[in-house]
Formats: sequence, C-alpha cells, structure tokens
Amino acid sequence: MDLFEYMRQDKMEKESPLAARMRPRTLEEVVGQEHIIGEDKLLYRAIKADKISSVIFYGPPGTGKTTLAKVIANTTSAEFTQINATVAGKKDMEAVVEKARDMQGMYGKRTILFIDEIHRFNKSQQDYLLPFVEDGTVILIGATTENPYFEVNGALISRSIIFELKPIPREAVRELLKKAVYDAERGMGSYEAIIDDAALDFLADISGGDARQALNAVELGVMTTERGADGRIHITLDVAQECIQKRAVGYDKNGDNHYDTISAFIKSMRGSDPDAAVYYLARMLYAGESVTFVARRIMICAAEDVGNADPQALMVAVNASLAVERVGMPEAQIILAQAAAYVACAPKSNAAVEAISQAMQEVGRSGGLPVPPHLQDAHYKGAAKLGHGIGYKYAHDYPNHYVEQQYLPYELNGREFYKPSGNGYEVKIQEHMSRIRREAKERQD
Repeated sequence: MDLFEYMRQDKMEKESPLAARMRPRTLEEVVGQEHIIGEDKLLYRAIKADKISSVIFYGPPGTGKTTLAKVIANTTSAEFTQINATVAGKKDMEAVVEKARDMQGMYGKRTILFIDEIHRFNKSQQDYLLPFVEDGTVILIGATTENPYFEVNGALISRSIIFELKPIPREAVRELLKKAVYDAERGMGSYEAIIDDAALDFLADISGGDARQALNAVELGVMTTERGADGRIHITLDVAQECIQKRAVGYDKNGDNHYDTISAFIKSMRGSDPDAAVYYLARMLYAGESVTFVARRIMICAAEDVGNADPQALMVAVNASLAVERVGMPEAQIILAQAAAYVACAPKSNAAVEAISQAMQEVGRSGGLPVPPHLQDAHYKGAAKLGHGIGYKYAHDYPNHYVEQQYLPYELNGREFYKPSGNGYEVKIQEHMSRIRREAKERQD
C-alpha cells in the first residue's frame, strides 16, 4: 500500500458513516450473537484457530453478517477478498479464482472470498463457484438476508455451514447507541451530544434488532439538531422519532405490553374477530416486531384453535410464514394480514389439542404398551416367525377403504382421543367416520 492509498483509506475511515465506524473489529466486540460466537461455540473456535471453512451467514439486516466477515478478515492469515453480488459478475469471480490459485501455488496461502448478498447471484454464477469451493481454492463466506435454503444453490449449501444470525437484543442495541454518542474516537463524542433514556429506549425498540438502522438515526439526530442553551446537542424522544420517522408506541418487547399485545392478537383470531386481529397485528409490526415471530403465532393458532374445522387454515399460515421470509417488510405485512384474517374468520375447533393432550397423558400414565402383533413390522428377516404382521387387514381391500380391527394397544381398546367438533369441515369428518363404521358393522352382521 502506497502513501496515497493509506491516506485515502484513513480519510474514509474518519468520514465513513457512524454504523461503519462503530463496526466491531474483534470477536470480543461483537454483541448479540452468542449462540454462534460464544467461547464454546464452533464458529468462535474456528475463527480463533484460523481454521475457518466455507460458511453462509443468514439473518436480517443490521445483525452483523458483514461484521463477522470483517472480523475474520482481521484475524485470519489467509488472503481476504470481498465482492458484492449486486454489482459483481462472473469476470470478477474468475479474477478472484486466478489470484487464489497463484497465492496457493506460490505462497501456500489460502484465500477467503466474502460474497455479500450472495442470493443475488443467479444459478450459473453460483454454479461457477462450486468446483473451487470443493477443492479448497477459495473458502467461501456468503452473507444473505434471504433464507439460503431457498435462494442459494443446494450444492453450495451442502459444502457450507449455515449460521443464522438473530436480531440484536434490545439491551445490546441500547448500549451500542450510548457508546456511539459518547465515544470520541469512533463515535460522535466530539459533538458533545446527550441522548435521553427515553430516546435510547425508543430507538432500541423500534430498530427491531437492526443496529445499523439505530446508529443511522443517532447520527442523523446529532448532525441535524441545533445545540441547546447549554451548548450541547440533546437527542430527545421527539428527535429520535423524527430521525427514524416513526411515532413511539407503547410496546416493550421484553415487557408486559409485548405479551399483552400478542395475547390480544391470538385471542382475537381465536374469537373470530378479524378486525381486532389485524389491528393488533399492525401494533406489533409498527413497533418493529419480528415478522417470523408473528408468523409462528398464526401457525400455532391455525392448528390449536381452527384445526380440522378448516384444514386450509394451517396451509395458509405455513405458506404465509414461508412467504414473509422470502419477501420481507414492508410487503410481508400484507401476507400476515391475509393469514391472520383467514384464521380469524375460519370455523373453530380445538379437538386436535384435546386429542394430543389426552393421548400424552395416557402415554405418561401407562407407558409404552405393546403394539398389537398384526400391526408390527413384517418386513425384516425373522418377523414372520415371531408372528409380526400376521392377520393384518389391508384397508384398501375393503369397501370404503375401511375395515375394523384393533389399532390401539389392547389395553386401550375403545378409548377415544380425537373427537371432531360440530364445526366446519369436522362435521364432514364426523359424518364420514360414522358412515364407514356403520356400514362395516352392517356387513359384519
């Protein structure tokens, strides 16, 4: 590096956005991802030992995917190269591979290739990387906000370890903001700004675990707010709201309001009130609640409170969960609203809940009762000699594809666990089961 390049980089570091300046430089500075970089975790050990293998970092914006790649760059002895899939093409990768071969051949040095937004590469671009990842020419580090199992080539997935990054915890974001405001070396300390606790709480909540968004808001506040009578810049709640362009709502993700709101959301769907369900959905989304968290609650409600009264409800909820992962906000709010409204309007039944609850209690009480011999597996060697499978009646050989025989353990003969309700599709289930059982009995008589 010549003097002019050094001066250019030094200037960029000093004038770069606050989020870039506050980016952790070591593993110890990284916050909020202890589930993958705790001292006893695989990734931590691999980075410390400089034995990193191909990995893909997957998670929401602002959770530290690029940061972890930079930390690896600072700690590894390997050559580190970074490209962004939004602007890079095959020629860029060819140049990286050629240089990697030279480094490996001449110096025995490995090359780590960091590809940001790797999901933006098309299939042929991803396919190009395969042989070089497989033979170790390059060690791939990919970063994506999209689910890699949908957006990244399956062959690349199989050659990489997937690490999912979670939204940064509220308290960690809060401490990061305080440091950013008062740190004179890397933060905004030289501006002599003061940030109120209310503003810190609001930004930590509203950012939804996205540290970059919160830091950008703080930087904008410091740079655009006039000094007060005391000569200092005051970042108040009003300033914070203005900088992030959202009004504060009473919603603390770790407090009672969080649990009250999600409770009201679920109970509104259960109570068949789509208007209330959509309202509470909006409250949660406005406050920055995770769309995946909301989608999970809708799926649970579809199974727990709708069940087989409308089997489509669970399909709608599951597909909504998959869709929000692919689409992201703000469009994900439409998908969640559709699913919540459908579940709220669907006929209700908790028969499946009662069935599994009673069955679990029975298993806990009676233990592993013997499976009737005619239901036991008859395919392995020697099974027939033990009497396994003998006497089994194949249901499809009988009218209505139904035949009476002992399915429950003999000790539980006659027990009923699943009792369809009189709502929705379960009416048809009741009618169907009653009819085939009645007709089977009539044939026997």
